[in-house]
Amino acid sequence: MGKDWAKGLTAAMDARVARNAAAHRGLRYRLEQRDRSRLIPLEWSPRMAYVVGLMATDGCLVGDGRHLSLASADIDLLETFRILIGRPQAKIRRKTSALGSAFDLQFGDVSLWRFLAAAGLTPRKSLTLGVLRVPDDYFFDCARGLLDGDGSIANFVHRPTRRAYPEYRYERLIVMFHSASRGHIEWLRETMLRIAGLHGHVGANLAEGRANPVFALKYGKHASITLLRAMYREPTSPCLQRKLDIWRGYCARHGVDL
Repeated sequence: MGKDWAKGLTAAMDARVARNAAAHRGLRYRLEQRDRSRLIPLEWSPRMAYVVGLMATDGCLVGDGRHLSLASADIDLLETFRILIGRPQAKIRRKTSALGSAFDLQFGDVSLWRFLAAAGLTPRKSLTLGVLRVPDDYFFDCARGLLDGDGSIANFVHRPTRRAYPEYRYERLIVMFHSASRGHIEWLRETMLRIAGLHGHVGANLAEGRANPVFALKYGKHASITLLRAMYREPTSPCLQRKLDIWRGYCARHGVDL
């Protein structure tokens, strides 16, 4: 049978043409369904900005231009992430090393890889990460991702003058972002100042056995309240629950509006 055997025939005239037409319709339907199943469209949105924040801290763009990974000690964070990227069945693996136990998620997605690269991520970004090209409207969603990845919320009772005033104490609230790239931390500090008028302090710590320092961007109590309100302004926004609980606990004790 030659390659032009179906020329001039229609599905009504030949059963083989009808079967081929049905198969192609099925293939087209499956492709359309696959496109619609992407839970996070490749455009800026609060969810995409959060994904960018996570990938900028705990994520990695593999150099092949296709594969991505995210590693974290919080399995809840990986479970949220795989739902956001439209891969709820992606396998989460446990990794054990001398530093302890963690989890990671690896997958292939050329389109998402390119979107993240255009946003400022690169392979082997730890020391070279700089500006994230996130629109101002979604900046605090991205910041929440950065916080959940390599940031912290510290809330504790401080006794600054134990000897002179042993009964004097007050509750502190501190938000910190960490990165091995000073350029990234400086971009974050400058953007916080430009968008919200928040002043943060940048410090560096060179731990024993490390070749490069880790930089920290730190905000005091009043700036932290403003920042956390902005990052958690939507109750249903994806986030790491244990950090949200710290903020909600502080608000409950001090009558702070969420």
